[in-house]
Amino acid sequence: MILQLASRILGTVDPKLMTTLAWNFGFKGARSVMLFKQRLKKGIVFPPFLYLSIINSCNLRCQGCWVDVTAPRNMISLDELNRLVNDAREHGNSFFGVLGGEPLLHPQLLDFFAQHPDCYFQLFTNGQMITEKVARQLRQLRNITPLVSIEGTEGVSDLRRGNKDVLTRTLRGLRNCLDQKLLTGVATSLCQTNIDDLLTERWLKQLITWGVHYAWYHTYRPVGPNIAQELALRPDQLIRIREFVTSMRAKLPIALIDAYYDDKGQALCPMATGISHHISPSGAVEPCPIIQFAKENVKDARGIYDVLTKSDFLKDFREVTAKHTRGCIVLERPDIVKQLALKHSAPDTTVRQTAIAELDSMQPRTSQHLPGQEVPEKHWMYRLAKKYFFNDFGAYGPGK
Repeated sequence: MILQLASRILGTVDPKLMTTLAWNFGFKGARSVMLFKQRLKKGIVFPPFLYLSIINSCNLRCQGCWVDVTAPRNMISLDELNRLVNDAREHGNSFFGVLGGEPLLHPQLLDFFAQHPDCYFQLFTNGQMITEKVARQLRQLRNITPLVSIEGTEGVSDLRRGNKDVLTRTLRGLRNCLDQKLLTGVATSLCQTNIDDLLTERWLKQLITWGVHYAWYHTYRPVGPNIAQELALRPDQLIRIREFVTSMRAKLPIALIDAYYDDKGQALCPMATGISHHISPSGAVEPCPIIQFAKENVKDARGIYDVLTKSDFLKDFREVTAKHTRGCIVLERPDIVKQLALKHSAPDTTVRQTAIAELDSMQPRTSQHLPGQEVPEKHWMYRLAKKYFFNDFGAYGPGK
């Protein structure tokens, strides 16, 4: 399977892009994790991976979206983005996730990528703005992997994304990426209306036929101003997802990404472990994308390293979360999220200014933490990669 995947990638991705991937993401990404581990020994937490939501605007209106997509445009300026990345890079970081809204609506996005050829960016996008011209530009830049979101069949996509002909236009953008020999992934937020269609071997084989190189299954998180409770998954479905992902990793030549389990199948939260934090479109430095409170902002004169390593708010969030669960604190204990926000007098970072009320309205539910039902990695490569480069880094303490 690994040889087949490697052969498929080497045969369909521009060799120049592969060189950049191997150096900027492979070697330097591994180095950033090792530096993270070294800092942890000194009690310093600076995430090796940062996720940047650079703009709130979007051309779609997805069910359950927590981003203020209908509000006036709010975005991080190019100067602020450059300052942030340059500071993080000086401390060993090279990989950044770029989100929105729809990040391709940011007028200076490609300029931003171009100014950091020694970094690697994962572009989270609905794909509809990836024209042939944009795909060619991404190929020329060499340091971007587009991750295109697909939320279901034609009817389900229209319903989930709040527009018409969504799947057709998304697949057009996906095809443009693949035609330009970009390393390309497909992301899906699994929920009640798409799990039976997209969590299947048949779907993954279709992605392979199209030429897609990797897939990332998220789970729908019922948060925000318009919670769609009916879309939330049951505990048995969460186990089903984990069993499917670990089985397909050992069977099909497509890479399958997840961010919520270690090699033993134990749940983890990237925020609680300190491996990643989130920057909002307003520049707010948040624990994660769905915790919309912050005490610091990238517009502060301090650099991002100083902000993250000295934030009592983020430190408290990590430690309190790790004491209560290995899973998602927002889903399991929204009351604790509220307590922490009030304890630190952390401003609501949304435009709508209803984040506290949203927490009050949430129904506590199961997250990925299901003790006694862990599903370990089946494939040796994923098992080793997670054991050394994506684990809990001791955040939960012994025996938890």
